[in-house]
Amino acid sequence: MASPSVPPGPNQPLLEIQRLTKSFPGVAALADVSLSILPGEVHALLGENGAGKSTLLKILAGAQYQDSGIISFDGRLLGRESPFHRQQLGIVTVYQEFNLMPNLSVAENILIGREPTKLRFVNWAAMYRQAKDVAARLDLTVDPRTPVATLSVAEQQLVEIAKAINLRAKLIILDEPTAALSNREVARLHKLVLDLKREGIAFIYVTHRLDEIAAICDRFTVLRDGKLIGSGDARTTPTNEIISMMVGRNLETFSRSASHARAESVLRVVEFTRTKKSARTSAIGLRGISLELRKGEILGLAGLVGAGRTELARAIFGADRIEKGKLYLESKEASIASPRDAIRLGIAMVPEDRKHQGLFLNQSIQHNLSLSNLPKLSRWKYFVDRGAEKRLVDRFRHLLQIRMPSPETPVRTLSGGNQQKVILARCLALSPKVLIVDEPTRGIDVRTKREVHELLRRLASTGTAVLVISSELPELLSLCDRICTVKEGSITGDLPIEEASEEKLMTLMMLGPSETHTHLSQ
Repeated sequence: MASPSVPPGPNQPLLEIQRLTKSFPGVAALADVSLSILPGEVHALLGENGAGKSTLLKILAGAQYQDSGIISFDGRLLGRESPFHRQQLGIVTVYQEFNLMPNLSVAENILIGREPTKLRFVNWAAMYRQAKDVAARLDLTVDPRTPVATLSVAEQQLVEIAKAINLRAKLIILDEPTAALSNREVARLHKLVLDLKREGIAFIYVTHRLDEIAAICDRFTVLRDGKLIGSGDARTTPTNEIISMMVGRNLETFSRSASHARAESVLRVVEFTRTKKSARTSAIGLRGISLELRKGEILGLAGLVGAGRTELARAIFGADRIEKGKLYLESKEASIASPRDAIRLGIAMVPEDRKHQGLFLNQSIQHNLSLSNLPKLSRWKYFVDRGAEKRLVDRFRHLLQIRMPSPETPVRTLSGGNQQKVILARCLALSPKVLIVDEPTRGIDVRTKREVHELLRRLASTGTAVLVISSELPELLSLCDRICTVKEGSITGDLPIEEASEEKLMTLMMLGPSETHTHLSQ
């Protein structure tokens, strides 16, 4: 149980974390992390993917518990309270993926668990009135009876913050709050944060957009590989210094091989554009993206979560429709309305989420590997040649060193690395002209990562063009011939590998080519 509350005095921390540690099997997610948040402070929590930010937020929310360390909030020592009790104490988290009930109204979402009653029944008139009053503080003018599913992303976010205010939050945690917002919506959110700050509400602000740090935050803390790297003044610390703190870890190096890129264009994307039409999807729009991929080239796409990299790959592969733009394959305009069209034209794709988008987990390895190649393995169009299928599986089993008990084994029983090899084998069996790989080494061990890298290099040496999406900058720097950076659905940079560095890429990923920072008056 938490200790009795003793409200913090002047200049005393609202939240104080001391030597927090959290480990998972084989991974130290947090190691001896300490930080403090003052009442009415906007504090940026920064770090690359895997730095430990999400683990820290889950511990503060009560979704996980630390192995060791002390957390005190509002003058009381926190114990093992549930997320509900943490909210009652005043710690409310607004996640990037909103925790709303889309089929219920704005009022029902705001006052869930605190509905006003009359004679033991919900007092609907009072509930709509209270919800309207809370929403008015946030300049949210929608009717409180409106179903949340019909709201824009920005309006849904305001509903989440209205919930926090209704819970009398003292600390609001905003996890990537502007990832899917327009510039005008970002400005509106920033104004709201500053207004609530003046009322004494504190914020932990998680963002990858460095322009926001100088604009709205008072201090920042950087985590790297689960460790506290440092804190500083958000308004006076140079941006380059913050970037160096985020990326300055000891990096695993990979040997580079000679480029096999040739002059011939294989794939050219011209002005791909798609606006995000649905308020219920987190997909990022594409804003006139153009790029070119040459024969034998490995082109990297670098960008932060929500930059639009996966959306571009899916649009090229025909998995998502575009509203405007053209695609050329070997200098000829091509029409791709579905993945089937893409495969027929020589484009293959390894998706980001292999378990949900790339594999039939309960089917055999053999069926998963041969799936896209069934037309070539069929007799009389309707019957699979099992002998040819077995030969195909044996060929790629040895070529990619896929470790399996037998081809009939369900693919779900394989390790993550071997599952990834099965998807790669399925794509390679098509002999593609263009191979798109989205996060090809996520969640696999170092040895398998090297094997995948070597496979992609060998593929490029045969003339196949490879488009690689990765959140690991060292991976792109070691693997690619050229790297394009993406931010908010636009290309912000195109660097030959000789000119690329982590600092340059991170700057283009976060700031774009020419953004400037100004701190808002408070």
